[in-house]
Amino acid sequence: MTEGSFMFGNLFNELAILLMFSILFGFIAVRLYQPLILAFIAAGIFLGPNVLGWISASAEIDLLAKIGVTLLLFIVGLKLDFYLIRSLGIISIATGLGQVIFTSAMGYGLCIALGLNPIAAIYVAVALTFSSTIIIVKLLSDKNEIDTLHGRIAIGYLIVQDIVVIIAIVILSSLHLGMTSHLALSVEIFSLAAKGIGILTVVALLARFVLPKIMHRIAKSRELLILFAITWAIVLAGAADFLGLSKEVGGFLAGVSLASTHYRDALTSRLETLRNFLLLFFFLDLGIKLQFSALYGHVLLATVLIIFVLIIKPLIMMIIMGVMGYRKRTGFIVGLTSAQISEFSLIFVALGQNLKHIDASIVGLVTFIGIATFALSTYMILYSHTLYSWFFPLLTMFERKKLLNHDVDLVHDQKNYDAIVFGIGRYGQMIAKILRESGLTILGVDFDPQKIRAWKKNNFPVRFGDAEDMEFTKTLPVQHTKWVISTIPKNEPNQILMKSLKENNFSGKVVLSVFDSKELSGMQKINPDLILFPYKDAAAKAAQRLAKLIGFNTTTNSR
Repeated sequence: MTEGSFMFGNLFNELAILLMFSILFGFIAVRLYQPLILAFIAAGIFLGPNVLGWISASAEIDLLAKIGVTLLLFIVGLKLDFYLIRSLGIISIATGLGQVIFTSAMGYGLCIALGLNPIAAIYVAVALTFSSTIIIVKLLSDKNEIDTLHGRIAIGYLIVQDIVVIIAIVILSSLHLGMTSHLALSVEIFSLAAKGIGILTVVALLARFVLPKIMHRIAKSRELLILFAITWAIVLAGAADFLGLSKEVGGFLAGVSLASTHYRDALTSRLETLRNFLLLFFFLDLGIKLQFSALYGHVLLATVLIIFVLIIKPLIMMIIMGVMGYRKRTGFIVGLTSAQISEFSLIFVALGQNLKHIDASIVGLVTFIGIATFALSTYMILYSHTLYSWFFPLLTMFERKKLLNHDVDLVHDQKNYDAIVFGIGRYGQMIAKILRESGLTILGVDFDPQKIRAWKKNNFPVRFGDAEDMEFTKTLPVQHTKWVISTIPKNEPNQILMKSLKENNFSGKVVLSVFDSKELSGMQKINPDLILFPYKDAAAKAAQRLAKLIGFNTTTNSR
C-alpha cells in the first residue's frame, strides 16, 4: 500500500481503527502500570507495516501529530514556572544542566565509539539527556510524591531541561548542517540570530501591549478564549516556520507570551485534554513509521544505550545530588526519575529527520530506546523505596560527610526540645507559635527552603530535611523529645516517620494531622496519641465564635 492511501476506504475509517486500538493498548498498559505513550507507539507498530499492515503513514496523520506537538510546546511555554526554579535554588539548575552536559558528553562518546557519524551521534546524545515530564509527573502524582523533596527537585530539573530542549530545537532546526563554507555558516548563524531577535521583539511587544487587551475582551466567552489561544499558537508556529525557524519554536513562544496573563491556568487546564488527544497521533505515527529492519545494524548500540539510560543517567544524577550535599536517599530517588528518555527526545529526532539531518534508522533507534526505557523506568519509579532498601548499603559513597544545610538550617546549641514539628506550613507554624508562647521549646523540620527561611526570621530552631528520610531522623534529638507533631497530610510519610521514631528509641507522644478524610483510616492504624483535624477544628472554633456573636446580637436586639 502506498503512503497516503487508505485501506479502509477513507481517513475517517482509519482514524476510527487507530483510536479503537489505542484504547485497547492503553487499557493493557494501564493494567501493567505502563505509560500511555508506550501503548500508543505499540498500537502504531501493531497496525503499521511491521505487523498487520493495516495503516500506513499519511500526510493527514502527520498534520495532526504536528498540531499536537505545537500545542505541547505551547503549554510548556504557558506553564513555564521560574518561581519553582528560584524556590529550589541552585539544585534545579545543577541537576538539570549537569544531567544534560554529562549525559550528552558520555552519550556522544559511546555513539562515536560504536560507529555513528558525528551528526547522528549529536542527535542521539542530546535525545538521551532529557527525561519524560509526562511520565515522571504522572507517576509521582499517583504516588502522592509531587510535594516531597525529591518530587520538587524532579519537577525543577524537568523545567530546566524543557528550556534546554527548546534551545536545542531552535538551534538545530535553523541551521543547514550540509553547508561546508565557513562564510555560509556564519551568514546562517547571523540570519538565525536576526530572525530570533526579530520574532522575540514582536512577540514581547504584543504580549505587553496587545494580547492582554484582546484576551480581556474575549474572555467573556470561554469557547472564544480557547479558540483564540489555539489560533495564536498555530499562527505563531506558522510564522516561525515561514521565517525558517520551526513550528515548535513558534508554539513555545506563543505559550510564553500568554504565561503572564490572568488566563494562564484556565487555558492550561482546558487545552491539556486536546493536547493529549493530538499527541496520540504523534506517537501512533512514530510506531507506524518505525522500521525494525533499519535497527538490525544498531542492536549492540541500542543495548548499550538502553543500559546507559537506565543505570548511568541515574548515577550521574546521584553524583550531582551528592556533591550538592543531599542525602543518599533523596539523590537515589531523584536519580531513578531520570532513567528514561523524554517525549521531547522523540520530537527532537523526528525534527532531525524532517530536516534531513538524520535518517529513519536513527529515529527508529531512539524510538526503540524510548520504548525500553519508558517500560523499565516506570517500575523503577513505582518501586523506588523498595529499591532504595535493597541498595541502601552501597549508596554511602554518594553522600558527603558534610551534608547540605541549604543555608537554611538554624539549630541552636540546645540539644533537647519539648516538641519537634514536621511540616512548617501555615498550620505547623501556628501550632509552633502557640506552643512557644506557652513556654515550650520547639524544633521545626521541613524541606521547603522558603518555609525554613520564614522560620529563621522568627528565630525558630529549624532543620532542613525530609520526614521520609530515616537517615535524617537519626540526626534529630528524638530520644529526649516529649512530643513529635506532624502536619504532613499524607499517610505514607507519617508511617515512615513512625517507623523511624521507633527505631531511634523515641518514647514520647505522637500527634498527626488529618486534612483529608480519606487518610483517616491509615492514620488511625499508625496509632498516634492524638489526631488533629485542622479544618474540622477550625470550623468548630469559628462556629462557636459565630454563635456567640449571633447570641450577643440577638440579646441586644431583644432589648
